[in-house]
Formats: sequence, C-alpha cells, structure tokens
Amino acid sequence: MAGNQDEDPLAYGDFDSSSEGTERGIIGDTFRRLRDRYSQPPVPQYSAGAAPTSYPQLQDSSLYHSYPNTSGTSQSQQYQQNRPPQPPESTRYHLGSFQTSQSMSSIFDKFHEVVQGIGSEINQALSGQGPIHSHTHSGAECEHGLHDHTKHRYNSFAAQREGNDIKWHVDGCSYMWAVSRALENASESIWILDWWLSPELYLRRPPSKNEQYRLDRMLLAAAQRGAKVNIIVYKEVTQALTRKYLSPALPDYLHSLLPRSTDAVTSALSRLGLAMTFASLEAVEAENPLMEPPLTVSSSHTKHALEELHPNISVFRHPDHLPDAQTLQSSFLSSLQNLSLTAATASKLPGDALKAIYGMNEDVILYWAHHEKLLLVDGQTAFMGGLDLCFGRWDTNQHPIADLHPGNLNQIIFPGQDYNNARIMDFQDVANYQNNKLDRVTSSRMGWSDLSMSLRGPVVEDLRAHFVERWNFIYNEKYDVREDTRYSRLTFTENAAGVIPQPSAGGSSQRLSQQSYGQPSQASAEDIRSAPSQQQGQYYPPPPQQSHGTDDGVGQETQNQPYGLPEGRHQLHRVGNEGGITDKIRDRAMESVQYVQDQYFSGNEHHSRIHGHRQGSVPCQIVRSCTKWSAGIPTEHSIANAYISVIQNSQHFIYIENQFFITATSDAQKPVQNKIGAAIVDRILQAARSGEKYKVIVVMPAVPGFAGDLRDDSSLGTRAIMKYQYDSINRGGHSIMESVAKQGYDPTEYIRFYNLRNYDRINASAALREAQEKSGITYDDARRQHDDKVGAGYDPKGEGTGAAQTGRDGQYQHFQHGAGQIKDRQGLGSGRWDSVSECYMLGGEDIRNVPWENGELAEMDAFVSEILYIHTKLLIADDTIVICGSANFNDRSQLGTHDSEICVVVEDPTPVDSYMNGQPWRASKFAATLRRQLFRKHLGLLPPQDMERPDQNYEPIGVPNVYDFGSREDQAVVDPLSENFLNLWNSRAKQNTDAFGRAFHPVPHDSVKTWQDYDKFYEHFFHEADAEAEGKEGRKMPSKYQWGHVVAEEFSPGDQGVKELKDLLSTVKGTLVEMPLLFLIDAKLAEEGVTLNAFTEEVYT
Repeated sequence: MAGNQDEDPLAYGDFDSSSEGTERGIIGDTFRRLRDRYSQPPVPQYSAGAAPTSYPQLQDSSLYHSYPNTSGTSQSQQYQQNRPPQPPESTRYHLGSFQTSQSMSSIFDKFHEVVQGIGSEINQALSGQGPIHSHTHSGAECEHGLHDHTKHRYNSFAAQREGNDIKWHVDGCSYMWAVSRALENASESIWILDWWLSPELYLRRPPSKNEQYRLDRMLLAAAQRGAKVNIIVYKEVTQALTRKYLSPALPDYLHSLLPRSTDAVTSALSRLGLAMTFASLEAVEAENPLMEPPLTVSSSHTKHALEELHPNISVFRHPDHLPDAQTLQSSFLSSLQNLSLTAATASKLPGDALKAIYGMNEDVILYWAHHEKLLLVDGQTAFMGGLDLCFGRWDTNQHPIADLHPGNLNQIIFPGQDYNNARIMDFQDVANYQNNKLDRVTSSRMGWSDLSMSLRGPVVEDLRAHFVERWNFIYNEKYDVREDTRYSRLTFTENAAGVIPQPSAGGSSQRLSQQSYGQPSQASAEDIRSAPSQQQGQYYPPPPQQSHGTDDGVGQETQNQPYGLPEGRHQLHRVGNEGGITDKIRDRAMESVQYVQDQYFSGNEHHSRIHGHRQGSVPCQIVRSCTKWSAGIPTEHSIANAYISVIQNSQHFIYIENQFFITATSDAQKPVQNKIGAAIVDRILQAARSGEKYKVIVVMPAVPGFAGDLRDDSSLGTRAIMKYQYDSINRGGHSIMESVAKQGYDPTEYIRFYNLRNYDRINASAALREAQEKSGITYDDARRQHDDKVGAGYDPKGEGTGAAQTGRDGQYQHFQHGAGQIKDRQGLGSGRWDSVSECYMLGGEDIRNVPWENGELAEMDAFVSEILYIHTKLLIADDTIVICGSANFNDRSQLGTHDSEICVVVEDPTPVDSYMNGQPWRASKFAATLRRQLFRKHLGLLPPQDMERPDQNYEPIGVPNVYDFGSREDQAVVDPLSENFLNLWNSRAKQNTDAFGRAFHPVPHDSVKTWQDYDKFYEHFFHEADAEAEGKEGRKMPSKYQWGHVVAEEFSPGDQGVKELKDLLSTVKGTLVEMPLLFLIDAKLAEEGVTLNAFTEEVYT
C-alpha cells in the first residue's frame, strides 16, 4: 500500500460497527434549508418508538455458501447471528391537522408530509429497505421477490455451449482494427449495441492515411453492398423532470383545489408554500439532478447521421426517460380530479402522481442506461467487451497522452474531440464539435485502458437472441405504430448447437433428444432454454482433456427464417456442422491449417509443440443483467451469480480489473446491495483458516469518474462513488479489509488494490516554434483545418473551418509547407519524439537520452502526467476461467434491475503448462495468455505498440492470438503467487507511485488524509487563487502550475532540475501504481444533505 506504513500499518479503517445510516428524502434537506431561510417555524417533531427494520436472512444459500466451514453452523446462520444493530425506521415529520388559518410554514409542512411520505415509500424500494433483495440467491429471474430458478448454470437465459473460438483484444487499437476487418467483409447484417456510438470514429489511425475506415463510411459501404445495419444506442437523459414537466402546471393545479371559502391570506400563503415546495425540488436538481448525464453523448446525432446515409441503416434509441409534457400533465390532472386539499384528502394524494415526480413509474426510466457493447457481423462473428465504438476509446498499449506534431499534421493520431481529457474538459457538447477547447500545446489527453473480445461459434446464437429480444422489445414499444418501412421486427432461428449437457442434481449427465437438440428448426425457444443444466459450482473448472456434448445431428441446415433478415427475406443459413463426410473432411483440413498457423505463424511454437491446439473447442456461456424496462423480461442477474460462483470456487487467486469497485459484505452496507464482496471475504477467510496462500489482485482507476478538482462542488458525484468504493474496500466498519481483520487476519496478505498512471512529453519544442514562424500560421488553426479535412468531427459542423465542405484549407496547407522546411532537430521535427510514452515500455529509449530544444515550452513544463483510466470489466480466476464483458463491479451493473449488461464466461480447455505458488499448474490458454498480457502491459514488459504494423492480435477471430510463451518477460509473470512475481509487482507499483508523487503531486495520494492536506499537497499548486485573497476584486490569480504538469519547485532550478526530473522518470516502468487507501481517511469524503440523498445514492452505486 502507498503511504507511510509505519504510521498506518493497516489502512483499512477501524472496526466501528455502530454507524447506522439514515434515510434522506430528495425533498427534505432542501425543504428544511429553504424553510429556515424564509420562516421561523417550530422545530419539527419526530416519531418515536418506531419498530426496527428487520434484515431477512439470505434468500438462498445454495449459490453463495456451497463450501464447508469449521464453526459447526451454516454460513447464513453466522451472518444472522452477527448482524449489526438494526437501523431505526425512517424518521418523518410529525405534523398536526390542516387548518386554513395556519402560517405559511405550516401549510408548507402539510404538503411536504405527503411528498416525504411518498419519498419514503420510493426510498424503501430504492435502498433495499423492507424485503431486502440480497442478490446472492441462485435464481435468475426476480419479480416481486419471486425467483424463477432456471436450469442453466448461473441461472442465465443461455446455456453453456462448446465449439467456440475466442480471442482477446487489449486496448482499442487492435480491437478497432479487428472490427474494421469484420465490417469491410460484412455481406448480410451488422447488429450493434452501444452505450455511445460516434459515427465519425476512426477505426484505424492515423486518420489521414485511413479515411475509408471511419465508422460511418464503413457502415455506409456495407449497406450499399446489401447488408442490413441495426443499431441500438442508449438514449441519454437531457432534461430535469421537475423543471420541464411539472412547474408551474402542478403547483397551479393544486392551488386551484383549495376550497372557495379559503380567505385571501391563506390562499396567498398556500400558493407561496406550494411554490417553495417545487422550488426545493428545482434547487436539488440545479445542484445535482436526479441523474446528471456524465456527458452529452448526443444519441440523436448518432441516429440521424447514420440513418441519413442509407435506408438499410436503422437506429433505435432507448429508453424514453420521460413521457411527453402533455401526457404527464394530463396524468396528474386525472389523478388529482375531485381532490380537496384537506388533511384527510392530502394524505391520500394518489401515489402515482407524486411518484412520477421522481421518475418511478414503470414507463419512466430516469436513472438507468443501456451499457452493453456488442457487435454481430453476419450473425457469425461477434465482438463484445468494454469498448464502445465512440470517441475517447481508441488507444495503444503504451497509452500516449501527447499528440502534437510540429513536423507534419498528418501524423495526428487523435483528431478533434477524440483528443480528450475528461478530467479537464469532458465531452461538453459533442453535437457542436467546435466547442472542444482543450489546448493540445499545454494539456494532455487521458489514456484509456480497456479490453474486448471477438468470438464465433454456437455461443453467438445467444448473443443474437439477446439482440433480437432487445430490438423487438423496442420496436413493439415505440415503432410498431409507425408506418416506416425502415423499421421491422427481427426474426431468427434458434438452435441448440454446442449446448453442453450439464450434470443433474444427482450428478448424472443427461443428453437432449435428437429431435429437440439436433433439429433447431423444430425446437422451440423454451425447449432450448430449458435444456438440462448443471447445478451451481459443479462444473468449475472443466477438465482440460474432457469433451462435452454430442455431435448427433447438431446444426442441421434449415429453411426457417434466417438471422439478421427482416420478414420476407429468406436464405439458407448453415447453423452448425452437418456431421456428413464433407464436413469431416473440411474439419480435418481446418485442423491441419490451424496446426500450421500455430507452428509457424502465431508465435506459439512453445505451446503448440507441447499441447497442440484445436480451433473452436472453447466452452462459453453468455450471462447478462436485464429486466422489464431494458428488455421486457423478468429481472435476470446471472452476471452477479457468475461472479459469486467463480469467486467462491476459486482455488488460488482472483484478478479483477474494473472501472468501479462497489460491493457489500452484509446487509448493513446500504444502499449497496450486491454481495460479491461477501463472497470475497468468505473465500479469503476460508484460505486464512486453512493456511492456504490465496490472493485477490484488483486494478481500478484512482478516480472512478471524470472529476478534476475533487474539492469542487461539481465533483460531488465522483466523491460519492469514491466513498462507496472506500467503504467497500477498507472503511466504514463493514468493508472487505475490515471484515477480514475482525477475524484476526491481515487483509493485505490476501487482497491488494492498484491503479494505473502514465506520463508523456508534449512536443512544444523549438520545432513547433520554427514551424509556426516559417508558415505564419498557428498550430491550432492549422490543426483544426486538418481535423475538418479528415472529417473527425460531427458533420457538417466539425471544427467550423469549412475545410471539409468547401475545400478551403489554406491554413493547413501553409503550415504543412512551413513544417516541411524545418530540420529534423534530433527527431523533434520528424515526429520521432512527438511522444515519449515508449520510454516506460519494454525496449523503449531511456528518457534521459531523449533530446529537447526549448521552444514554446521549457522541457520541465512540457512533461505531463494523468491517470490511465481503466474501463476494463474483467475477472480471471486461477488462470482457468474468465468473465469479461460490459458489466462494472457495482450495483448498477450487477443487480439486473438497473443498467443492462452482457458478459461471457470463458473456460478454454486448451491446456498450458504453468505454475501456481511454485508448483506445476495446468492453466487454460485463453485465461493465462490474457492475464499475462495485461500484467506485462501494466509492468512495462511489452514493447510499445505500432499502430501501423498490425500483428495477429489485430485480426478478428479466425486468426489466433499471438503470445511469446517462454520469453523472459513471460516467465516473470507466469506464476501470480510466486514471491518473485509479487516482489516485482509490488516494488514496481511503489517505485512508480513515489516518482509520480514527487514530480506531479497527483491526487488521490496517501499523504492526503484531510482536506487541509489536500490544500497543501494539491490545491496550493494547481488551483486558481481566490480574487479576494489576492486583494484584486473581480480577478483570479492563475494557478502556479497547469493541470498535470510538473511541480518544478520539487527540483533544482534550470538544467539541473530537468536532469533530476529525468533521472526520477527513468525509474518509472509500466503504468502500475499503488492505490492510496489512506486518501482523505480522516475527512468526510462525501457529505450528506442537499446533494447526496437516497435517490442520488442509488445512481452512484
């Protein structure tokens, strides 16, 4: 762990179990603030003697507690016996009866009683009070507390299937290249699910050499070839509900319901009271909307820009968060008809009317998002994982964060808004692309570390089923009534190809009949989804030498409706192996081709000679999170089930790489509901009590959101997420580390947390100054025309230069001419040193040897650093099983009722000889190579990636991943439990942390334990000085240093200081750093009150 460990030997908080959360209504805090401001009412009274809320036992222990314990009691009984003190029932204002002669504040109180009552009811549903859903049961479908226990493993909608092939793509460069290869070969259909899709995204770089590989151009080319393109994107929240839809209609209507006999004073006071009530709502939304979009993704632009290209392109946006104004207001009027505003009738105010204020009706989805990232090409090749096809995601393994090219603008890698640092300036208004003002001469971008996969085989059938289910649900909901031939329902033929017969409860293996299993054209979807399946935890991991399933008649051709074609288009579609002599010959030939590929082209000679490789032999299973609002089905949370099951059955170690880490170890950690953390604690304690060596390694972003200055009010959401993360990790009394420590074990022996950070140098050197002088054009003016020429912005506006539409690119041409006249300048003018990100990677130049000539910036000021944002959603257990997809490690992704997600569980039977804690261990090829590739990248044990020299990892599925088994760097990470590896991992993380801490003063940091420490370590250097503090009214003094730049006063003046800085940066290897578990440990990270309440809590978890 980072920081002074002598001062704080354990950074996992205290064992305080007395904290009891209280409910916070969205109205209450603002209501009290406004009431106190405008009136002096009596202090409200609170109900006394309320019965404590009960915390039920886990609803089903078969999934969660399948391993033995030594206490003599069941695990669930232990949890029940050790429950923390129960929180009291929600406090409510105790109000008297309504009297027309009461004061304004009393009228305010009476209406607020109704609002608060409804708010408490909604809050109970949101925060898990009442019947708490632990999400540790083994049921896949959740509806009103009833669970339909399906027969598939993890209770997924999909069975496990064999006969698949899968490969990993680490980071966006290789992934998007693979996507471009698939798209240019698409002939029938392209189906896409994305949270955000940018039509102007370049899939290959640099853009100037790859203009045909812009996403919209590739989709247009496919549509012109006859392919049908169907896209579903998340429809973002754009308006606050109360301001747009309810005021002034509802308060005016309520006031009109007062009896005619009401005197003028009371009537006026009533109107004022109602106005203040709704003002309180607006004040909440102004400071922190019910759901403030993290960025304006402009799904409307995505839809219209693509649909205007070709009639074969159809785009759905979903969900519709709000009904239209007329519908909403009429629903209020109908629900409030004949209501008299008295104490008796006000308390019976129809619940739906006020629930609509909070976006809680079934047809109003204010909080949640579609988060899947899925691409299906011709129904055969699938891409899925964490990478959206949008701005800000393309990146290489070394993650350069500088992109200034004084010698040649055509070397620009990140055009337009793709050069983004969301911590400085998020995608403010992507539709008005010219509004991106991030200065590339002084500001870095933020690197993006991510992972996706490509796959093919029978498992693609379940991805098709998921897409069709989503598409048809939206079509029936929104488009069925429209007479638009562009849109139609999708149909496809389900089949049971590759379904693995799972062991029954009694341990026997069952097979489906040939009729229902081998003839998909005759089998119903229900028959297929009800295939016999294994029980939880009985099939982990699969013996590598074991074969599964049956070849009897699987995958016969059918003339039923094929995939990806609207009704009326019929073609034959081969869905699997026919089993005839022709296919046997074909399969044998393919095995021979694969053998040659493995031996001579894949770089896997070491592995191939020992084990061989059979393509298409990987068992995979699709798991998901979805519910009624997202897919029109009962709730499924098979992703959470898979996480819990894999963790509890892991033998040696778990590796988690995720954008978030929010989980609970018990019901005491409300509002967090998912109990993956409890599974981690129990597995650690099992290992500790039995003396096993067991490790959990977690890599996550230092800052979970995109906040800049964490002290700024606009960063409340990020601070709230950080609070929940620290409460999950090491604080609050019930965290993972505290739960382990309570049992007498050092949690740091079992679980550790890490972040990623990198540095670069902006080439604002003498080469830039000379190019601008010779051309007479500023770099940014020329760059804007370049970006418009390649069409990197939202058409038709782009950067607003008109270069794309008119061809007027004089500034770009003049700059290029001037740049062509500058000398090489030791590589500063040729592009060789436009980035120095290679310097912390394998084989990269030592930063001390990289030249510089002072120009627009001195070298000390040209160095920049930023967090490397982790967007991966990955779990690897024992180098044998992988869960990867779109799901974050939090409630939003895991509960099923919130964001929609999709993942794949991969168990590659191809064995790899490996080691675990110094002992021989048979790992799985897919899991082992993926884990080693990631570890080596983080440690700087991979060479820098060349975007213009693709290797096999750039290709889509069909060409295997290349990995250098047996290399020195491979051997360094082969055994994740060896002391040699752990020493390398932890020493490199600490070395990097110390270097970044001194040079750049980044936060979070372990030396910052209070807000006073924050001021001294960070704000003093990087925050604008208050005008009043400087005695200059109306003006602010600039910060000492720009965001992410070196704190020069840590070093000597002049050239000596630069030498000291480079000496320090030369110690940085890779991007791994320690997670600062002591950060603000003695401060209140996220304050409750007007901006953090029971509603926004649910969004942040």
